[in-house]
Amino acid sequence: MFPIRQSYGEIVVNFEEVATLAMGLPEVTEGTSFRHRTWFVAGKGFAWERPFSKADIKRFGDETPPAGPILAVRVADQNEKDAALAANPKSVFTIEHFDGFNAVLIQLDKATKQVVRDAVIDAWLACATRKLADAYLADRPSQ
Repeated sequence: MFPIRQSYGEIVVNFEEVATLAMGLPEVTEGTSFRHRTWFVAGKGFAWERPFSKADIKRFGDETPPAGPILAVRVADQNEKDAALAANPKSVFTIEHFDGFNAVLIQLDKATKQVVRDAVIDAWLACATRKLADAYLADRPSQ
């Protein structure tokens, strides 16, 4: 379990709490990718800070981009992506740049602890080796 903070009466998570969660998973390392904090397993980035680029902001046009901080997490496939988007429309979203890419974005100021926890673990499972993922799942208590 990782700490949470309160903001506007809702449970929200910050990047230090994401780091604590990610680093608590087996064989995770922290580094950078494109100058942004990234968590890796088996050499693959499964979660990372994802501020909007100038091109991203331009693509929003007249729409206001979601406020940061933004976390990107891998998903297993496009079906998983669609399910994540449908299950948490207030905090999980995608952008044009991610079309066809197996990842979603999470607006941390709107996400609950459980949404972030589940997304980070699922992202880790999507990138971990089969052997590592199977061992992790075998050691987990039933939920």
